[in-house]
This record gives sequence, structure tokens and C-alpha cells, in this order.
Amino acid sequence: MRKMDTTFYFITDSTGFSEEEFLYRVEQACEAGVTLLQLREKNKSTREYISLAEKVHAVTKNYQVPLILDDRLDVALAMGAEGVHLGQSDMPIETARRLAGDDMIIGATTKTVPQAMEAYEQGADYLGVGAIYPTTTKVKTVLTSTDTLRDICDAVPIPVNAIGGLNKDNIDILAGIPIAGICVVSAIMKAENPKKAAEDLYQRMKELGIG
Repeated sequence: MRKMDTTFYFITDSTGFSEEEFLYRVEQACEAGVTLLQLREKNKSTREYISLAEKVHAVTKNYQVPLILDDRLDVALAMGAEGVHLGQSDMPIETARRLAGDDMIIGATTKTVPQAMEAYEQGADYLGVGAIYPTTTKVKTVLTSTDTLRDICDAVPIPVNAIGGLNKDNIDILAGIPIAGICVVSAIMKAENPKKAAEDLYQRMKELGIG
């Protein structure tokens, strides 16, 4: 298995930020202890995505935080990211694994046990499961129950992370479920003090025994 720690998985959202402010928030999150960082850019051109990814990578490498690119294996390979994350409508996991080789981290979004088992069998290293709560980062949100989350954890031997609208005030619902960690976006990106928000969230995770 590729080397990674999905405990505290931060997913970016650059909407409304200057590049300088965005990179500052990325660094603040890394300083706070995020263990994996996904760059998610739905509306940038390939060239713009590569350029921003290289700048983010310069930050994450300083903190030994693996960089995962959302959707775009071509961009991840072009600029040397540590991994790629693929949704149900993206490139199949087995195709990505064949192209990327054995060293790249490949994550998958799943919402059901059959999807989770298929992703694992095709070579995914970890799963993001949700949305647990409604989220503002995607127009279409399909909610996943905590029962299904638990069933997915039981069905596959790879790390499973909960995702979707999670913050320090609502993650109690995940206590006792054998997830490897959580994925967060707005809880850090939209915080007035992103470093403190990340630290407080991480502390709450530890209190609840999450990850």
C-alpha cells in the first residue's frame, strides 16, 4: 500500500480567494497538522490547474503532506503529485492504476457498499464516503447514512474517510464508527482563522477517538 495517513484530510476550495490568500490558507492547514491535502479545482483550464498545483505542492512538500489532485490524473502525473482522487463519473480506478503505476495514491468516492467493494478490488488505496451532512461545495449532494458508512468500513480493508459538511460541532455522529479519518473543506477554508479552526477540529476528533 502507498504511504499515506488519511486521518485529517483537507480538501481545498479556492472560490472567492486570491491566489495569495488561498496559498496562505493551504499553509495554515499544513501547519495545523492536516495529514493529506486534496486540491480540487472544477473550473480551471488544464494549464491553470497545473500551475496552481505546482505552487500548492511547493507548500505541502515542506510539511511532508501528500498532495492529491481531484479528478485529473493527467494533471497529477504532469506535475508530480502524490495521488489522485476519482469520483463515480471519473476515470475507472483500474484504468487509473494501470496508467499511474503502483506508486501513486488513488482514492475513490463511494456511497454504497457495492461501489466501495468495486473501488477496492480495482486498486483504490482509500475511500471517501458521504455526504454525511449537506454540503455547499457541490450542487448535487447525495446523503449517506452512518449505517451505510459503518457497513462500508466493515466491507473493505482499506482506509475509509467520512466526508460532507463535517465540522467540530457535528462530528459526534461519527463516534464509534471505525473510519480512518474525516475529509473537510468549509470547516477550514471558510474559517476566519484557518489554522485555529483546523487545530480545534483535530482536537475534537482525538477526543471522540476518530481516526
